[in-house]
Amino acid sequence: MSTTTVKSQSILAYLQLMRPANILTAWADILLGYAAAGAVTVELNHLNFVALGWLILATTGLYGGGVVFNDVCDAKLDAVERPERPLPSGRASLPGAILLGTGLLVGGIVAAAMVSSLSAVLAAIVATTALLYDKWGKHQTIIGPLNMGVCRGGNLLLGVSAIPEAVGDRWYLALIPIIYIAAITAISQGEVSGGKKSTGIVALALIGIVVSIIVALGLLPEYTLLITLPFLTLFTALVVPPFIKAAINPSPELIQMAVKAGVLSLIVLDATIAVGFANWLYGLLLLALLPLSRFFARLFAVT
Repeated sequence: MSTTTVKSQSILAYLQLMRPANILTAWADILLGYAAAGAVTVELNHLNFVALGWLILATTGLYGGGVVFNDVCDAKLDAVERPERPLPSGRASLPGAILLGTGLLVGGIVAAAMVSSLSAVLAAIVATTALLYDKWGKHQTIIGPLNMGVCRGGNLLLGVSAIPEAVGDRWYLALIPIIYIAAITAISQGEVSGGKKSTGIVALALIGIVVSIIVALGLLPEYTLLITLPFLTLFTALVVPPFIKAAINPSPELIQMAVKAGVLSLIVLDATIAVGFANWLYGLLLLALLPLSRFFARLFAVT
């Protein structure tokens, strides 16, 4: 095997640790927050695309670093349950993964600081809660799902911080990803050895709450519910069926399918909420991340 081939496989292994398909869902959080802050509806020459660029770069580092450390913390367990993964297979080294994860998290915070001090604080909170989840939270039945949800809720508010003063007005939007990610994380606890029907029912109930909250946003004078309905229908069609199957038969295979559908549908969820704050074109542009994410999901693991 040539040196070039070995290097290429090593680079691929470290990319697998970063979960590229999932990172695009984090981009969608930022784009949703950007729309919710009102940045899309102001005059074109006032749009802060520089801030948006920094925040997308920030979430790339934060999410990428978080999932790298997820595999670092699970290295011994994966050696038994998932030996094909980059670390237990030896395609990536543990010191290399730690260095990569640290660089990504620090880089994410620095990128956020280029926007505002509030953005930097939010990025630091996301990084801290991600590490907390990797090391401890994911082993907790109740706190774990909430811990992961806080990571995504903070990421959404990071997008809102493109206009810092908007964070105080839109903080409640963080509750949506907290509840939704809690549903995904709860059901994912059985993706290796199988889960419980009761957990699947709870996850479905949480998704029902998310849909109800989106409908309730229509009560806001600045939110247009009507144009969200096609997006909301798509979201429901993508997420609910696999979650029902996993709830009825909580086998590892069906749970993994539900988790994958839930993670990739984050983009659809974000587009559904964002379109009500912006317009249908913005929603479609955000939704365009979905086929790209699905493409990467065929090349790299999602769970």
